[in-house]
Amino acid sequence: MYSSKDQDNYLAFTKLLLKDISSGNTADKLKEIELIRKIIRFHEYRYRVLNDALISDYEYDQIFNLLKKIEEDNPDALTADSPTQRILQEDISEFQPAVHLVPMLSLDNSYNAQDLLDFDKRVKEALETEEVTYVLEPKFDGSGISLIYENNLLARAATRGDGTTGEEVTPHARSMPTIPLSAELESEGIQKLEVRGEVVISKANFKKVQDNREREIVESGLKSMRQFKSARNTAAGTFRTKKNIEQEVRKRKLEVFLYHISYAVNKDGRDILGSQLKTHFDSVEMLKKLGFRVPEKEISVHEDIQSLIKRCEQWEEERDNYPFEVDGLVVKVNDLRQQAVCGSTSHHPKWAIAYKFKARMVSTVVNDIEYQVGRTGAITPVAKLQPVDFMGVEISNASLHNADYIAEKDIRIGDTVVVERAGDVIPQIVKVELNKRSGKEQIERFPTECPCCNTTLVKEADEADWRCPNWDCPDQVRERLIHFSSKNAMDIAGLSQKSIEKFCELGYLITVPDIYRLPFDEIQELEGFGSKSVNKLREAIEVSKGQSLDRLLYGLGIRHVGRETAKIFINEIKLLEELGDWPLEKLEELDGVGPIVAKSLFDFFHQESTPGFLADLRSLGFTLEKSEDDSAAPESAALEGKSFLFTGKLTQFSRSEAAEMVKNHSGKMSSSVNKKLDFLVVGEKPGSKLAKAEKLKTVSILTEDQFLEMINS
Repeated sequence: MYSSKDQDNYLAFTKLLLKDISSGNTADKLKEIELIRKIIRFHEYRYRVLNDALISDYEYDQIFNLLKKIEEDNPDALTADSPTQRILQEDISEFQPAVHLVPMLSLDNSYNAQDLLDFDKRVKEALETEEVTYVLEPKFDGSGISLIYENNLLARAATRGDGTTGEEVTPHARSMPTIPLSAELESEGIQKLEVRGEVVISKANFKKVQDNREREIVESGLKSMRQFKSARNTAAGTFRTKKNIEQEVRKRKLEVFLYHISYAVNKDGRDILGSQLKTHFDSVEMLKKLGFRVPEKEISVHEDIQSLIKRCEQWEEERDNYPFEVDGLVVKVNDLRQQAVCGSTSHHPKWAIAYKFKARMVSTVVNDIEYQVGRTGAITPVAKLQPVDFMGVEISNASLHNADYIAEKDIRIGDTVVVERAGDVIPQIVKVELNKRSGKEQIERFPTECPCCNTTLVKEADEADWRCPNWDCPDQVRERLIHFSSKNAMDIAGLSQKSIEKFCELGYLITVPDIYRLPFDEIQELEGFGSKSVNKLREAIEVSKGQSLDRLLYGLGIRHVGRETAKIFINEIKLLEELGDWPLEKLEELDGVGPIVAKSLFDFFHQESTPGFLADLRSLGFTLEKSEDDSAAPESAALEGKSFLFTGKLTQFSRSEAAEMVKNHSGKMSSSVNKKLDFLVVGEKPGSKLAKAEKLKTVSILTEDQFLEMINS
């Protein structure tokens, strides 16, 4: 960004300015205000981006404070991109939705050399050429961010969100010195730019952040204040801060790497990606030239897939020496026009793939095994481990899944075990270190009664899980309350898992209808609950009464009844109670409903408590009636009377999107391969469903493209 001549000039100006400040000769500095701003930006770039400061913090503060005083004395001279204007808003009340100019898609994953070879083959087949150059760059383990610049100025920052819409976090971004408030985009012919990156905390800085947090906990004496466990979660959590934004962002030492331009147009609104900017590497070089922080030393360009694979293997060996946490690498087709030809699915671009590093492992001891009861009554054993630091996170628990898992791996209390974090996130026990057994280890006896309500456990012949059959088991009720309030069900904002557990403990919540009878006056007096948060919770609970009937049915947590299955049932009725009048045989006849799902729903509606439960909901303001929105007309009748099931890895749409397309074109989803199924849509690496469908000979097999052709026709 700065030539050696620029650097010499700025250093000379800096020395003169510091000399004037020390002698008090600052009366006429208004005429030099823009030069002072450039000096500050230069030193911010050296310190924050290059990590190579040329002046002390004290000297920087002297220059910064001089600029601040000049602007205070001369308000007309203030500009939006002045270094003093990083913080325009210290506090916010709510996060506003921010729609991305281009969706922030996920990445398809690869785990070994063969996966990369397969990716290379797919790319070359799509491009119909062997001439493909790839770019390899680190996959930072942080929090995604999108920045929009317009007319050279930072206009908006947003989190990834669901990929289409994130939350605006412009005040947080402005607080980060590694994010420029302005850039000379016009010099590159750009009027509007959307650039993506990752907010991270270096390993060294995160250690300092943890040490500072530890002091805060000790000095404050607050038990509710928790230590930061991982740099990734700390970075993401900081972007949830609503108060003292600048203080929190700087205290937690957030940094950013920017590595992808998703949108760039000139003053005429014409896209320059693929024309003016021809390659991904060119775009990264341009960002660097404009003063953005990019992973310049980490990016490599490869003319063939074999050299790329070799570099991936080197990276994996060196990952622990890298100053930031990375959980893999990203492979991208370098040529932007070739990227456009490859295209994207609704889930991921076809021109890029993530190479995931192997899960890390650590040894520790199983101190005990405890049992948790899920919302469907499934009993899940959990290993209580001797706490061990694992990649900056203290690991003390690992799921043991079920009784068969414990028996298969012969896990005993007192065993030394090897634990890995699958995807560097979820801890699980890989194996027992048998050579470390002393003979004092205890063989675990799986319980025969529910650890919560003492009901005798049951196990279906074709299932691995033992279950508590008591619908009113307190642990099940608590988990159903959490499920009921979740985003995909009733979406009650503010009713978090922690709040539900607290309300259950206080006796406020015993059943789902109790959510609508919460004593808000009492809750307002609890620690951590203010009048504003309680009022928002009250409003969210009231709004949830108007959710669609299929969301309500799904939210009840009936075993085997997922979101799409709930829609199948609701499409057939007007009132929810009607399902209680249906015989089991009629439920089984529905397309997309198998005998297991039908039996589960039938059992729920024929429980002794269900009629009273539904009546209770009605008395609280639920209509339990399908709304006009639930009965919205489909887009077409292209799939009318046909049932569909999807198997394998879908590359052009997600499963939920596939189900929505079937519904929108008058088709029906099936939950299993059976004689009533019309079409099985097969993605990559299909499982046993394909073999079963071929054996039946009554089911038509479709590719994803053939399925889309059916809709388009």
